[in-house]
Amino acid sequence: MADSKNNSSLDNSNDWKSQLDLPPKDTRLQTEDVTNTKGNEFEDYYLKRELLMGIFEAGFEKPSPIQEESIPIALTGRDILARAKNGTGKTAAFVIPALEKINPSSPSLQTLILVPTRELALQTSQVCKTIGKHLGINIMVTTGGTTLKDDIMRLSETVHILVGTPGRVLDLACKNVIDFSKAETFIMDEADKLLSPEFTPVIEQLLGFFPPRRQILLYSATFPLVVKTFKDKNMVKPYEINLMDELTLRGVTQYYAFVEEKQKVHCLNTLFSKLQINQSIIFCNSTNRVELLARKITELGYSCFYSHARMLQNHRNRVFHDFRNGSCRNLVCSDLLTRGIDIQAVNVVINFDFPRNAETYLHRIGRSGRFGHLGLAINLVTYEDRFNLYKIEQELGTEIQPIPPIIDKRLYVAPSAIDEYPNQLLQQEQRQQQHLQHQQMQQRKMNPNFNRNYNNNNNNNNNNSYPNQRQYPNNNQNNGQGFNNGQSLNNGNQYNNRNNYQNNRNRQNNNNAEQNPDQNQKNNQNSNKSNYNAPPGYQNRNQNDSNRNYRQYRQNNNQNNNV
Repeated sequence: MADSKNNSSLDNSNDWKSQLDLPPKDTRLQTEDVTNTKGNEFEDYYLKRELLMGIFEAGFEKPSPIQEESIPIALTGRDILARAKNGTGKTAAFVIPALEKINPSSPSLQTLILVPTRELALQTSQVCKTIGKHLGINIMVTTGGTTLKDDIMRLSETVHILVGTPGRVLDLACKNVIDFSKAETFIMDEADKLLSPEFTPVIEQLLGFFPPRRQILLYSATFPLVVKTFKDKNMVKPYEINLMDELTLRGVTQYYAFVEEKQKVHCLNTLFSKLQINQSIIFCNSTNRVELLARKITELGYSCFYSHARMLQNHRNRVFHDFRNGSCRNLVCSDLLTRGIDIQAVNVVINFDFPRNAETYLHRIGRSGRFGHLGLAINLVTYEDRFNLYKIEQELGTEIQPIPPIIDKRLYVAPSAIDEYPNQLLQQEQRQQQHLQHQQMQQRKMNPNFNRNYNNNNNNNNNNSYPNQRQYPNNNQNNGQGFNNGQSLNNGNQYNNRNNYQNNRNRQNNNNAEQNPDQNQKNNQNSNKSNYNAPPGYQNRNQNDSNRNYRQYRQNNNQNNNV
């Protein structure tokens, strides 16, 4: 009887799992960055059932190494100083214990989560809402660039967890809109950035609003010396977690392409045509170059968004939301999105401008290969960047290899996606061709004399050794010679269009020579003028065409006179 009761109780305890709305299981391969665990389960931490329901419905199956180390210690109320790689589950490592400790019946603010950027604040608040959706907890996000009045109105209601950027949170605290007197948990994500000189005074002021007995949790992938200063001053015997046996993610393959500055756009176009990109993030070192590059990519026929710090907050939010939902394949941005942004579909990161320091490089390439998956990082390196390349390799203890002519898709693409790629590529090719045909029609309407040798260029490009390479008119693609041997995209086929137009005009004038013989001498002069601009091999052909037509006309005229 006792055994039957125990079995029935176990069955009842697992009934709630069968009723969960679980997402499709992720069958992609994962590296040891997230699989090298102790074998614990989320149930081993005796979390609330409502919290476990949110964890499993969010797609979590087992805790990652940083979650195994962090969750049980955070539940005891001890300070934590945790260092782990990008994309290994740091956000859930502090969100889960924070949600577990919240008392929903209390109307006071109990937890503050600080992040350095607005996009990361939106992402973190969404993670809190997703995992804690069954707990009845109110979560609010506040960042700069939004209306202060709206934040004040929302804070008049019950808020248990506040996620925000330091400047806006301090502004609300100084206006006595927020009461931190009962808040017991102070969390900083990307702590190395928050403790930089620009944020340190703000953090020190915010800590003054908290009670003396508070729990401080610090998480980051890199910890400079300023973190030690903050730890000695404000933390009480923190539990230190360091899972950085190596700095870079094991699933991210790193390459560099040595190019000139004027070749970068052409090299980027070649990468787009050769790589199997699910989604990509392209980094530039300035906001002006972000917009210029995004415009250039759009002209090449690829879908592209861009985001930088000078944009309005509403526009930045819209771009981030649409790109995250898969509305666009490529995103050009500055270092605004280097920290914490988690988009699982991104499998390629391209440093169009090579970063100046190792910390920025580490966070950039960490946008691919999230949560132990495979990714690819490609760096376009100029002659001036060669010293930075060597310095970053030495500081990170990693190797950035020269890019090969062909990159194995198994290094950055899930096996199932490799089989589905040809059909997707064919559909995309058709859309690109329609887009280019529409652009050609618009150019012909604006310029009646415009003549683009589209068919000839397509025939030339079809000889490319890469069968899946996209074909574009007047694209000087390097025909399978590798990524480093192409010429500048701006040079293109500049001679073809100019001389085709000149040749057509000469032939038209020569055909009308019988109607107006006096015009023939002008045709020869025009042909001679065109020879100065024509490339080698075109001068004699233009001159011979004009002379041949003129001789034919003289013969016909002599025959008519003899008759």
